[in-house]
Amino acid sequence: MNQHPIEMLDPVFRWLDWVIAEYGLEIYLVMVWVSPLLIVWILSGGFWRRPSRRRYVGKAPPIIKAQATPPPLPPVLGENRERQWRSDDDSTQSFAA
Repeated sequence: MNQHPIEMLDPVFRWLDWVIAEYGLEIYLVMVWVSPLLIVWILSGGFWRRPSRRRYVGKAPPIIKAQATPPPLPPVLGENRERQWRSDDDSTQSFAA
């Protein structure tokens, strides 16, 4: 027996040819009627749909409240800070001579 892949698949292809020759019209009609349902399913989420959440029978679902706090404000540069910078610039040198 030859182990070539094409010769091993030859019976499968012959069977597929026979199925299409005998039932091709029925297969076509089923695919035509099923395709709109398949398109709707894919467009509504299809494979990417999230798993359903647990149902709470008789109880209300737990409410989780997240508390949002605003970020801290940056320091305000007022007149005192500007005077300090000016006085530092006059009395010190950045580089040693």
